[in-house]
Amino acid sequence: MRKEILERYELSGANEIIINIATDRIEDLYNNFDKKSPFLKKDLSEDFVTYLIDCVSEIEKEKFLIQINLDTPTETSSVSRVQNSIHQFFLYMKELETKQMRAKAKTSMILLGIGLFLAFISLFLSNTTAQNGSLALGVLTEGLTVAAWVSLWEAIATFLIRWMPYRKKISLYEQIAHAKVTVTTEHQK
Repeated sequence: MRKEILERYELSGANEIIINIATDRIEDLYNNFDKKSPFLKKDLSEDFVTYLIDCVSEIEKEKFLIQINLDTPTETSSVSRVQNSIHQFFLYMKELETKQMRAKAKTSMILLGIGLFLAFISLFLSNTTAQNGSLALGVLTEGLTVAAWVSLWEAIATFLIRWMPYRKKISLYEQIAHAKVTVTTEHQK
């Protein structure tokens, strides 16, 4: 299946996969809500971003370049601004994902600490319960044991399972941020 996916893309002379984007004007790559902002400050179009992410996810670790094909000619300064805005946008996305990953790690560490604390209290109370034989203390001990295991499981699951999607997105955003971007017009072909 992977070979079939890669065959859908053209290759450059340097054996890089070409992600082709065709649009009428350079402005079509940007979000319409901030029309008055300069290119560097604008957000990229959601469709454009989604398309890039989908393509790069599909080709995985292969070398690639982003080729933007415009129907209307554009200035050289606009080309460099587009290259820079793609770079800056995906570095920003990487930073946001990194912050979310750190917040998830912090929560996980707190849950780990709570779980260990509850487990120690539960062990202490279970020794006391064995000596006293109190039913209420026994129920409290069992409840604390369950709470400790739930907290510990949540912390461990975050590190083992929920961590990977963040790492994958960060890597993906970094790949796109550092990709070579070329812009061509119909007249240049």
